[in-house]
Amino acid sequence: MSKTIVLIVVFLLFFTTVFSQNILKGIVVDNDSKIPLKGVLVSVLNIPNTQITNEKGFFKIDIIPNGSYILELKFLGYETQNFPIELFDETIDLGSILFYKDFTEDQDLSLITITDDELNDDTSAADNIAGLLQATKDIFLRTAAFEFSSSFFRVKGLDSGNGKVLINGIEMNKIYDGRAQWSNWGGLNDVLRNQEFSNGLSPSNFTFGGLLGATNMNTRASEQRPGIRLSYSSSNRSYVHRAMATYSSGMRENGWAFTFSGSRRTGQEGFNDGTSYNAYAVFASIEKKLNENHSLNFTGIFTPNRRGKSSPNTQEVFDLKGIAYNEYWGNLNGRKANSRIKDVNEPILMLNHYWNVSSKTEVNTNISYQFGQIGNSRLDFNAGANPSPTYYQYLPSYFVARDDLASAYQFQQEFLNDGQLDWTRIFDANITNAAAELPSGYVLYEDVNDDEQITVNTILNSAINDHINLNAKVEYKQFSSNSFAKVIDLLGGNGYLDINNFADTEDSKQNNIATPNRIVGVNDKFRYNYNINAAVAKGFVQGQFKYNKVDFYGAASVSQTKYQREGLYQNGRFPDNSLGKSEQLNFTNVGLKAGVTYKLTGRHLLDANVAYITNAPTIRNSFSNSRENNNVVDNLVSENVFSTDVSYIIRSPILTGRLTGYYNYTEDATEISFYFADGVGGDNTAFVQEVLTGINKKHLGIEFGLEAQVTSTIKLKGAAAIGQFTYDNNPDLYLTTDVANEGVFDDKGRSQNYISNLENYKVSAGPQNAYSVGFEYRDPDYWWVGATANFFDNTYADIAPLNRSSNFFTDDDGLPFEDYNPILARDLLQQERFDNYMVVNMIGGKSWKIGDKYISFFATVNNVLNTVYKSGGFEQGRNANFRQLRDDKALETPVFGNKYWYGRGTTYFLNASISF
Repeated sequence: MSKTIVLIVVFLLFFTTVFSQNILKGIVVDNDSKIPLKGVLVSVLNIPNTQITNEKGFFKIDIIPNGSYILELKFLGYETQNFPIELFDETIDLGSILFYKDFTEDQDLSLITITDDELNDDTSAADNIAGLLQATKDIFLRTAAFEFSSSFFRVKGLDSGNGKVLINGIEMNKIYDGRAQWSNWGGLNDVLRNQEFSNGLSPSNFTFGGLLGATNMNTRASEQRPGIRLSYSSSNRSYVHRAMATYSSGMRENGWAFTFSGSRRTGQEGFNDGTSYNAYAVFASIEKKLNENHSLNFTGIFTPNRRGKSSPNTQEVFDLKGIAYNEYWGNLNGRKANSRIKDVNEPILMLNHYWNVSSKTEVNTNISYQFGQIGNSRLDFNAGANPSPTYYQYLPSYFVARDDLASAYQFQQEFLNDGQLDWTRIFDANITNAAAELPSGYVLYEDVNDDEQITVNTILNSAINDHINLNAKVEYKQFSSNSFAKVIDLLGGNGYLDINNFADTEDSKQNNIATPNRIVGVNDKFRYNYNINAAVAKGFVQGQFKYNKVDFYGAASVSQTKYQREGLYQNGRFPDNSLGKSEQLNFTNVGLKAGVTYKLTGRHLLDANVAYITNAPTIRNSFSNSRENNNVVDNLVSENVFSTDVSYIIRSPILTGRLTGYYNYTEDATEISFYFADGVGGDNTAFVQEVLTGINKKHLGIEFGLEAQVTSTIKLKGAAAIGQFTYDNNPDLYLTTDVANEGVFDDKGRSQNYISNLENYKVSAGPQNAYSVGFEYRDPDYWWVGATANFFDNTYADIAPLNRSSNFFTDDDGLPFEDYNPILARDLLQQERFDNYMVVNMIGGKSWKIGDKYISFFATVNNVLNTVYKSGGFEQGRNANFRQLRDDKALETPVFGNKYWYGRGTTYFLNASISF
């Protein structure tokens, strides 16, 4: 039987090869100079046969089955061209194909601007998807990147850690939290344009990928566009000014190629008050072609950047101060000084070896070394009053709740007239303490992650024959991180006492028993100090099969992950479980996925994918309180993910679009949150670590995108995302704290186990529904303009899981509150849904050719109508029981109301460039 199947397969392959002898050929030349273009990618969509034009611009593709197809030609810096073709046993010579400069490529510059601006903040609500989508031409994904991202929209409602980001085949997602740190290469737009993007579960030649696909950025010097490019940008979003310069030599006759790029971004203030920006970026790529089959390429990237953060606020604060208000800054010596600065300094060094084993097989071996620090500054005050201007005891609502209207009016006026961080009061307090030979009451410090990571991998890509491609990869990562707090500024004082002033005994106050009551100064480590060591070994193999009517693929991956914490301080609250090494965590994970594309015709396709993936928990979600102890999350296991999608795709000269239905189910996820909780076990207050385990989530929905070239100059486009993202079970919950014997906590600072009733609550993932309609006009005289109207609804605040547990209705005696009202409780725990809103965006530009120089200008204006809207938010954990929440919500202005992020008002981005 098996021999019969083999003979049938061989016969079919032979039949396809012998009887489908269509041939396509042509020459690609520059429209202006008429010089042949080498390196143009020529492909017949949905057929594996592809060609790269040679030195004479010539290409030839043969062995194409009969049928209707789209011929696509792509080259960096030029407009992509598509030709509909009908083939019936013939040779078609397309002659000279003119390629036009793509002056509008500058539009892509706004993408990394967005990612620098929004990604990698402390909160998941700022988790933006724009950077993930730079490489795609898919109309829906480009709409999500350009139009939806400012509303914190997430594709399929998923965190960006579900998308893999690679540079030269090396995965850049952080082991700590699974996300890519886009600011590690921000400001280098010119040299990051060579990208390959695989959407969703579709196959990638470089990695198994994630639920949101994979993007590989190629920095190889010989494949950068030769020439010099200079540009200047201005914006009011994050930075105000950006200057960028890039030079690329192309491959020289001596076998060397060089690319250098650099940029400077700066701004005293973006849209939010006090958000300074100061960033540099330098890039070098040097390639040596050893012979026809071997090349070495070195890449160095360094993008140090510092930017001021902005705060989420309650509605009370926004009503008083407006949506641009930011509590983190105050006036200091005539300037706005932000207390919360994110400082990223993580150079990347890469060495890549490219080996053309044969005309159909390539092996790429890579090694990278990334090191450096990420610091996040803030104020500490172990002997002073809370300096935050929005601390609840400084706002009018606090006094209204106590019927002290006179004080409410006084604090309202003070907040309206100033309402910023009082640096002068902080310095005065510390100077007074210094005169009395006392430690400072306040200190400015930085939470630092000092990381090192070495990655080594080998990637194999081989065309077994005209129909079968094999991809394989093995990779090993070694990661080590030292995390600590470091004093930045004593703020006029002469030293700071390294204790936890909230602990109740002298021993438990010590952050390090080995150095009790230590006085620290500038650059000293204090509070906490520990190492995390991790190792990840993984591999994947994939087969891609392409035939006349059907394409399909299958891929499998396996990985081994190890984590271990090593405490360098013996914490006074956890003397027996903080110093030294924790247990070693080990996770073995697998991934399986497959997909099929059925070609109804060359222009109409059906595509389906399915995957089962297990993911190790991230370091962040493995240790319940890594700053203070070695405790591992209870019953920690890998999460399981099932995903499937089905798409209808149309590709024609007039219409291009995709309609996709998807379903993703996640089991056994873990999440850890940190906050102050009032009403834990009654009326107590504690700083807690909330550990939520065994979380199940269900994401299902539809994605739709369509663009129509209605005339040679006018294009209409539309997109829609309709989703439903919900919790699908009632996960386990427990709390830990560093203050023992308080309320529900035992002598080790651990609470009882709870069940959090989250089933059917919405996952906070930005707008669950988003729609866009727009147009684009491109004049033959190289100017263009476009506009879109974007509509958003079903955006929900993130809920507090503890409030959905028995702690909500249980008094400190373990019995339900006598005045508990289940009907009122149901109303109090209703998840907040934000108002629907519409945002209008505009974009346009103009390009000129003067001699051998190309000049372009483009501008974008977002939120033209200055719409005010909430883009995200969360419930505060302070009201952790029925009585607390009931009394607070009964107030006209709650003291502990939800905190929000507001979308920006009208913003702009301008760019001018010259290339030659």
